[in-house]
Amino acid sequence: MNEKMRRKDRETTEERAYEILKNGEYGILSTIGEDGYPYGVPVNFAVEGNKIYFHCAPNSGLKLKNVEYSNKVSFCTVQNNRIDGAKLTSKYESAVVFGTIAKSVKNKNRGLELIVEKYAPEFIESGNRCIEKSGSRTGVYEITIEKITGKENK
Repeated sequence: MNEKMRRKDRETTEERAYEILKNGEYGILSTIGEDGYPYGVPVNFAVEGNKIYFHCAPNSGLKLKNVEYSNKVSFCTVQNNRIDGAKLTSKYESAVVFGTIAKSVKNKNRGLELIVEKYAPEFIESGNRCIEKSGSRTGVYEITIEKITGKENK
């Protein structure tokens, strides 16, 4: 987590890294299992303050099994990725987070509201009805950001 970025010329400010994170279409949540294998899975997410929220089935799946084993996670998102063949490089904006994860109890509904606001802003009312109706059957987890870095090659 404390490794220095090799390409300092592409490193962003922390503020810019948060901007990239918030605007990401989806993110990859990486966990570690008791078998020693890492597991990365794409998730829809929303950010507020130093928290990342995502929803899932409440009590099943490999990511939740891994979270029970270790609450340390990494999360990343990449946007505006395109290949610049003439220069043999990629153009991109990325953010990488290190943090801890926990089941969201007191912020569960807020996490779901943020996800609706991000992915379906024109359907807030129906999203809120859905949260009210099926929120009890939905798990919400939050990542507390301990470190964030950003990198871009425009």
